[in-house]
Amino acid sequence: MSEDLHDLRRRLVEFAAARDWQQYHNPKNLAVALSVEASELLEIFQWSTPQEAAQVMSEPDSAARVEDEVADALAYLLQFCTAVGVDPLQALAAKIGRNELRFPARGKQTPGEA
Repeated sequence: MSEDLHDLRRRLVEFAAARDWQQYHNPKNLAVALSVEASELLEIFQWSTPQEAAQVMSEPDSAARVEDEVADALAYLLQFCTAVGVDPLQALAAKIGRNELRFPARGKQTPGEA
């Protein structure tokens, strides 16, 4: 059974508190950590061709590395959101809505066009 976002955020807060890491979990440090983890994900694909990149999940070792880096990046993103008071799902939904208006699908009119 998969945990929901609220449960995962709670577990991350409890994990940090149990290790007295909250002192390090300020917005700047969490943003830096998020960038580092995203770069580690990118490193997996460094120098690979588009075809090689498309096959990364078919190899158990590289798939495990991808999953670990995705987990690390998501953990830091969720911790950052907690630190600054952002609801990540609400922020994403709002951004998608703005992008739908900003970048209409091909062949469709934007709202207000006749």
